[in-house]
Amino acid sequence: MSESESVSVNAISEDTAVLDVREDYEWEAGHIKGALHIPVDQIPARLDELDPDEDLHVICRTGGRSFRVAEWLVGNGYSAVNVRGGMDAWIEAAKPMVSETGDEPRVL
Repeated sequence: MSESESVSVNAISEDTAVLDVREDYEWEAGHIKGALHIPVDQIPARLDELDPDEDLHVICRTGGRSFRVAEWLVGNGYSAVNVRGGMDAWIEAAKPMVSETGDEPRVL
């Protein structure tokens, strides 16, 4: 399978493995509690941090970067889906977030 599928933010529960591929400053401002953070350009070097048998839900800000990462992961034997609309859709759905700054979580 060379093309990954996309799912809604509503497909994410507390037990979902979420991979956030945004940049550090985006992650620090606000992210999904329990998500794993690996910026998109570090994915190939940090592949050993991912479980190939785990269903990964890949997210970025709007869905573009995460789509490419999910597709790349699937092409490399991982189980991954893109989260449609990314963190923008997460905020629109009023889903909970945490930040690393002590400020109110937000999406940059």
